Amino acid sequence: MYDFRIAADDKRELYRQLIQAADALTDGEPDAVANMANISALLWESLPDLNWAGFYRNGGDELVLGPFQGRAACIRIPFGKGVCGAAAASQEPQCVEDVHAFPGHITCDSASRSELVVPIVHQGELIAVLDLDSPSLARFDAEDVAGCLELAQTLAPRLTLGRKSPGRELKKS
Repeated sequence: MYDFRIAADDKRELYRQLIQAADALTDGEPDAVANMANISALLWESLPDLNWAGFYRNGGDELVLGPFQGRAACIRIPFGKGVCGAAAASQEPQCVEDVHAFPGHITCDSASRSELVVPIVHQGELIAVLDLDSPSLARFDAEDVAGCLELAQTLAPRLTLGRKSPGRELKKS
């Protein structure tokens, strides 16, 4: 059982602890979906003032919903559309103070007011995006961007598309 107690008044320290916990959670686990699920839960429990925390996976020319915490979400997002699609297309973080002012914003949860989306890239290939939403305006800042970028770098090799869930073979009678 994991019981991480991440609490810090300083954001740099909070992200240091968060990345350390994420490293421990994903170390040696080859299943990308399991790793995304645990990281979503860790972010949800550790970061204040969120109403959604999760991943959208690279599905070719669109993002496909991955593990998350929060309300039900949009399942597919074309590259270039909305905040997540902009991050996927540009492979650059998107830190949006007011999502209602973002051109082409896709509303999955009307309570969301600000959003941070960080692309997860491994060996030049987009694997997924990390998406954090908040019901507060301007919830995310440069320290959140830096912390999530470092988290994405830690996670990237552990979320590669080539990693598949271990399957069980059926025995023939």
